Amino acid sequence: MAAVSEFRNGMAIMHNGDIWVVAEFQHFNPGNWRAMIRTKLKHAKSGRVVDHTFRMTDKIEEVRLDMKDMQYLYDADGNLYFMDTETYEQTFIPADLLGGQTRFLKEGNLCHIMFHEGTAISAELPFFIEFKIIEADPAVKGDTATGVMKNAVIDTGAKVQVPLFIKEGDKIKIDTRTGKYLERVN
Repeated sequence: MAAVSEFRNGMAIMHNGDIWVVAEFQHFNPGNWRAMIRTKLKHAKSGRVVDHTFRMTDKIEEVRLDMKDMQYLYDADGNLYFMDTETYEQTFIPADLLGGQTRFLKEGNLCHIMFHEGTAISAELPFFIEFKIIEADPAVKGDTATGVMKNAVIDTGAKVQVPLFIKEGDKIKIDTRTGKYLERVN
């Protein structure tokens, strides 16, 4: 058990039966009341962020999490197989840990995987990844209004919205959190 006065950003704690990561904290002393700590806690599995206030007398259980960057190899039977880039050890995680980001997963991608006691509890792709356009709708001449987008298919097979000037063979950068086009890459 640890005291809430020992909070630091990135610290993992057990709270209400789940693992949370302290995203922010602030010492708070409301007038003649006892001191408190306001926090923003990020749920380790879902990524949901909540506000919670702790009293200085509260005790919390600190949890040790291991974060590894692992290279994606392949998928089979609803599992995604990864290789530790340092030890070359292979492991798998359920595909649902990545959620909608699996559409941006291609062989060789690095993925940030968080482990608790040897079990993967969350996975996340890098925020920005480059992809090649393998199919794009043709641009219609005269269709030049600001912000007009068209459909395109990237090399993972995912469909994305891109500006009219993007054509087959172009490389683009996508934000994997939102699935939105960011820029063309030379």
